[in-house]
Amino acid sequence: MLKEFREFAMKGNVVDLAVGVIIGAAFGAIVTSLVGDVIMPIIGAITGGLDFSNYFTPLSKAVTANNLADAKKQGAVLAWGNFLTLTLNFLIIAFVLFIVIRIMNRLKRKEEVAPSAPKLTRQEELLTEIRDLLKKS
Repeated sequence: MLKEFREFAMKGNVVDLAVGVIIGAAFGAIVTSLVGDVIMPIIGAITGGLDFSNYFTPLSKAVTANNLADAKKQGAVLAWGNFLTLTLNFLIIAFVLFIVIRIMNRLKRKEEVAPSAPKLTRQEELLTEIRDLLKKS
């Protein structure tokens, strides 16, 4: 059973999938940083210093805090600013993946369309053979 598991785990698809998941997680962290540290502050600066990740709507009268972390401790809140940030993360990831796949498809099409050597006619094949035989002698 251990041998079967090792064979399964070492198949190309499983290893490729594992590498893809690890790279995807690292890429997700990069995009999260891009959105949280670059894009959202720019949007906040354009909109007058708004911090979307802190936007929430209290669902309880007990919530009186001004920031999301404290508000969650006081009661139920609708953290729509955080949802907006995560939605932006998703859209950026989806767009980047779209661009990468589009480029890969374009490169694949170029490989498929690459002109191959024209097929020789029977007469050309015979002449080539004669030439090669003459070179040997």
